[in-house]
Amino acid sequence: MKIGVLGGTFDPIHNGHLSIAGEARARLNLSKVLFVPAAQPWLKTDRVVTPVRHRLEMVRRAIAGYPYFELSTLETDRSGPSYTVDTIATLRQRLGADARIFFLLGWDSLAELPEWKEPARLVRLCRLVAIARPGLDRPDLEALEIFVPGITQSVIWLDVAPIDISASAIRAKVSQRLPISSLVPDVVESYIAENNLYSGSG
Repeated sequence: MKIGVLGGTFDPIHNGHLSIAGEARARLNLSKVLFVPAAQPWLKTDRVVTPVRHRLEMVRRAIAGYPYFELSTLETDRSGPSYTVDTIATLRQRLGADARIFFLLGWDSLAELPEWKEPARLVRLCRLVAIARPGLDRPDLEALEIFVPGITQSVIWLDVAPIDISASAIRAKVSQRLPISSLVPDVVESYIAENNLYSGSG
């Protein structure tokens, strides 16, 4: 069994997330992709994150029509900061030895991997599926190997065109009363409006 894992704040989930997950599932022949919203993203302490219940519901609604996508509350069910290595280790225990885990991340996150908790352990627990981000160069794996032994053997480059959609830009558009219909699923756009999310963010 091959399982994809897409973590993130999902504040909000958008069409880029869904596209990336779909491409990875198809190209890597994944059984399913788990969407794992973070409870307390330790790298995003500089801003207020929308309450978990809203972010979970937006993900739940966005993936409802995809039988091969699944919401995981693994990180939001536990207290404290969300660390990817802890999440992947727990998933390995739950899924069993036969499962192969593919963690999806952008080139920006891959370049920051040395700053993550136990990155060398992470690359032993799963394969990293690296996805291009607009305006960024592909990270140098040989340079990263110095700080994260084993990373050169772990990364799979997912050859897809960069998707220029960001949650921060969506939040800004909502706060400026600009349309976001092309950036998020209709059900997410409706949920944001119904719950008055991001109206005061910039």
